[in-house]
Amino acid sequence: MAIITLTTDLGYKDFYQAALKGSILSTLPDVNIIDITHEIQAFNISRAAFILKNCFNYFPKGTVHLIGIDTVYSEDNKYLAIKYKGHYFVGSDNGIFSLIFEDKPEEIVEINIMQDLKFLHFPLADIFVKAACHLAKGGKLVEIGIPTANIEQRMHLHPVIEKDMIKGSVIFIDSFQNVVTNVSKDLFTKVQKGRNFTLSFKRNETINQLSWHYNEVPEGEKLCLFGISNHLEIAINKGKASGLLGLHINDTIRIEFH
Repeated sequence: MAIITLTTDLGYKDFYQAALKGSILSTLPDVNIIDITHEIQAFNISRAAFILKNCFNYFPKGTVHLIGIDTVYSEDNKYLAIKYKGHYFVGSDNGIFSLIFEDKPEEIVEINIMQDLKFLHFPLADIFVKAACHLAKGGKLVEIGIPTANIEQRMHLHPVIEKDMIKGSVIFIDSFQNVVTNVSKDLFTKVQKGRNFTLSFKRNETINQLSWHYNEVPEGEKLCLFGISNHLEIAINKGKASGLLGLHINDTIRIEFH
């Protein structure tokens, strides 16, 4: 069965999400529609990219991932369909793809499907749906767009690396208020070289031991671990780390090795 996933900022209170799903089912009645999330804050490209980057690989090859963030038409806002690691992505060329992909995509086209005027202010339910359903049915990218090699680039916020220190930042806070940093497991291991460490952040808080699970420390105690994203997380066992520790997006963390 064909699969189309949805990642949008449409929320659940209005009719937009229902209209989008209705448009998909009207075009491809037997498709399996999977909601990744509709709770992205409006136009929050970075958050949408992080969520999709960390879950798309769990879906079967050939899945089509429709991204409904910043889709309103403008002369500078191109729509792309992309094949990457056997998956298909349909979305606006607003920089989100550069945040999702770590390698060069296999194929990219700029979508040239004609806009239906009755959907002029909601291209997500028109152009995006037509492109996604075409690919879900096994259609080729070149049949819906013009090949291109370029995608809009957005800068990742990279950690600062020194001999005995990594200076990173908070890039994501999940619904449990676990705090995810931009320090990957590979980078941590490379700089650590088997040494002890001290992780420090706001309010002079420190952690000096990695955990494998959230419940390795007493309930209410802080910890750090590498979660499903393979990025260093700061958490509290059965607590809300972001609120209790005062950590927010873009806040700085330091890891000193000794």
